[in-house]
Amino acid sequence: MTKLNELSPREGSTKKRMRVGRGPGSGKGKTGGRGVKGQKARSGVAIAGFEGGQMPLHMRMPKRGFNNPFALKFAEVNLWRIEQAIAAGKLDAKVAIDADVLIAAGVIRRKKDGVRLLGVGELKSKLNISVYSASAGARKAVEAAGGSLTEARPVKVEAAEA
Repeated sequence: MTKLNELSPREGSTKKRMRVGRGPGSGKGKTGGRGVKGQKARSGVAIAGFEGGQMPLHMRMPKRGFNNPFALKFAEVNLWRIEQAIAAGKLDAKVAIDADVLIAAGVIRRKKDGVRLLGVGELKSKLNISVYSASAGARKAVEAAGGSLTEARPVKVEAAEA
C-alpha cells in the first residue's frame, strides 16, 4: 500500500520550471529571455495599443451606436425547444410552465431579466405558459394549439402630473 509521504507524480508528467536570469550556464542568463534593453525588457510594461504618441487606432476610429445600460437581457426560448422537451419527457404539458420549470427541465440555463418566448417551430401541445414577454407569432401559435399565455411583466407606473 502506498503511503502519503511516498506519493509522486507520474514519470514525465511534470516539468521543472525555468529559472530565468541565473547565469550563462542556465541558458536563460543575462537578459533572461527579454532581448536587449528598451521598455519591454523592464518589468511593469503596459504599452498595448500605444503608438509612440501618435493617436492610437482605437481612438482614431469613429464612435458608433449606443449601449443602453438599462436594457433588459432575456433568456429566449423558441416553441420548437419547448416541444422537444415535452417529447423527451422533461416537461409536462399539463403543468403550468414558467421560468423555474424551464430551468429544471434544462430548456434554459438562467432566468436573466425574464423569459421571452419566440415563435420559431411548431407547437402541438396545449400549454399554460407564463413568461415575461412573447412575440406575436408565439402568442398566436400557443392560442392556436388551445393553450394560454400570460405575460408577467411588471406594471409601469406613469409619472404623476403636477
